[in-house]
Amino acid sequence: MKLSTRGRYGLRAMLDIAQHYHDGLVMVKDVAARQQISERYLEQLCLTLKTAGLVKSTRGARGGFTLARPPDKIKLIDIIQVCEGPLALVNCINDASVCSRSSQCAARDVWSELQSAMDKILSSKTLQDMIESQAQKEEQIESGSV
Repeated sequence: MKLSTRGRYGLRAMLDIAQHYHDGLVMVKDVAARQQISERYLEQLCLTLKTAGLVKSTRGARGGFTLARPPDKIKLIDIIQVCEGPLALVNCINDASVCSRSSQCAARDVWSELQSAMDKILSSKTLQDMIESQAQKEEQIESGSV
């Protein structure tokens, strides 16, 4: 499975907003500049994230976005599912009726196991985990140990 630009950018945008969670509202243009994402594309993505209840927004000159919940309460699977839709390596995982061979297919068992592993990882990680991982990476770069 290959995540789309929407999923990758959605996760990067959410991480950026999470990193500034205690600073208040974050403007789309600032996130776009830091993440090197088109501002127009990011605006559309943030509206999707808002509709899903992952971010809140305030309009106006001093408006912007903030997380709807603390970073440790937002799981990565929530973000990916909002941006990508239902996760499935192959269609028969979520809907066995799409293939007449589903019940007798050994490959489907492998795809299902892979799907479970991916879901488990994305469900176990939060934005807070990503904030901490990003901070470690930035420390390594600053110290020259990368």
